[in-house]
Amino acid sequence: MPRQLAVSFLCSILWLVSPGSASAAEATPEAVNTAIKRGVDFLLADQNENGSWGSATRTKALNIYAPLPGAHHAYRAGASGLALAGIIDADDNRPEVKACIEKAAAWTAAELPNLRRADQTTTYNVWGHAYGLRAISRLYLRENDPAKKAAWIRLAQEQVDLANRYEDVNGGWGYLDIYDNLTTRKPSGIPTSFTTASVLLAMDQARSVMNVKLDDKLVTHAIAGLNAQRTPDFSYVYSFTHRMKPRVDINRPAGSLARSQACNAALRVFGEKAVTDEVLITWADRFIAREGFLGNVRKRPVPHEGQFRIAGYFYYYGIYYFTESVKLLPKEKHAAYARQLAGILLDRQEKDGSWWDYPLYDYHQPYGTGYSLMALAWCREAMKN
Repeated sequence: MPRQLAVSFLCSILWLVSPGSASAAEATPEAVNTAIKRGVDFLLADQNENGSWGSATRTKALNIYAPLPGAHHAYRAGASGLALAGIIDADDNRPEVKACIEKAAAWTAAELPNLRRADQTTTYNVWGHAYGLRAISRLYLRENDPAKKAAWIRLAQEQVDLANRYEDVNGGWGYLDIYDNLTTRKPSGIPTSFTTASVLLAMDQARSVMNVKLDDKLVTHAIAGLNAQRTPDFSYVYSFTHRMKPRVDINRPAGSLARSQACNAALRVFGEKAVTDEVLITWADRFIAREGFLGNVRKRPVPHEGQFRIAGYFYYYGIYYFTESVKLLPKEKHAAYARQLAGILLDRQEKDGSWWDYPLYDYHQPYGTGYSLMALAWCREAMKN
């Protein structure tokens, strides 16, 4: 059998036997509510004393590159933003949950203004800005005091402006800046399609909720960079440099399974007419049918070791951005997708109530749980219709 056919056959078998291809749990409203409460309880117990989530502990033989101390400031900001957004979306009115949110809000207000890139080699901070904006948008909505609402707007605008500072010269955002051996004020590394989409979507939410001002010229530049990474089938290559080799395995539809959800959503909300309902439905159906490709590498400790070079940390990222994509479809289509996604998440919940997909120091459970709670909260609402 030719090597290419053999690889294709093996990947098909892996998909068929992977956990994601098994029938999902029945997503009843009661089951979803129970799962959400268990996720919230995990975050309550896991919160740091200072209000954040995650730490640089629980290392392993192979650790993600993290120049000290700035990379861990970024990891903690990103993980805490996701955890806080998830716990707010859970809409749990217990006093201990409210106290947890207030503690996390205080940490967010104090620490996000200090977030910068670790050094000239990394721009992990853009994840902290993006997911900080997600949390700030929710904190603004739950606040009634006009003065405090204004303070959240100021912080959100600051985070947008900081993210703007780290936009790449090629258009969009990346997380590494180590490939050309140049140290530049504005990053000149490799913007990635999914990082760009994540930042743009967070900015769009902040603009919609708080009317923060976006730099139109910069947004146009980022959208052009994202479109340059789009292939005719609406797969998205991994990074700007990959656009010259769009059919290597990581850039094919299976490798793009999680990225396409975020990238299609970002282009759609910023007015790209090519991303039609048909495109969103095609990729939503593909995600549900082929979730096993992502599930098969979940919890593997080596990045990109799975088929189609998928990394474990794309699992709950893809789950969350699936909801961001599907919510752009007509409302009558939401419930069916919500039931299917909720069933997958019920199956994936850990015994301690968390969700996680990749061992990243001690940040993986907070970020995975945050993604999952936001996704399940959307499912719960969509299933009512």
